[in-house]
Amino acid sequence: MSYEPPTPPANLPTEIVNTLNKSNPEQLRDVATYAEALAEHKEREARLEESADQDEVEERPDDLPDGVPAKATITIKEINDNRYYYWQWREGDKVTSKYKGPVNPDE
Repeated sequence: MSYEPPTPPANLPTEIVNTLNKSNPEQLRDVATYAEALAEHKEREARLEESADQDEVEERPDDLPDGVPAKATITIKEINDNRYYYWQWREGDKVTSKYKGPVNPDE
């Protein structure tokens, strides 16, 4: 381990670097843990958004089950070469799905 302080990434804003430089080791470890968790969360949300955009969406019938909001749509998802209907809607930044049934009821 070097005795020199680390060089911050060039793309990190100065105010963040200054705040980090003023922080104690425990706060820095907390920031590192939070930053890693936040990065994973944002990556997961981006994958969900991309997945929602790529899924085939059909027109929604009026027979909504309990717990599914009126703004929900029916989405077809393919899992292991089988196709299933899911109710899907957005709650803030989160995409929520609820299983409806197989596309082909004989499956």
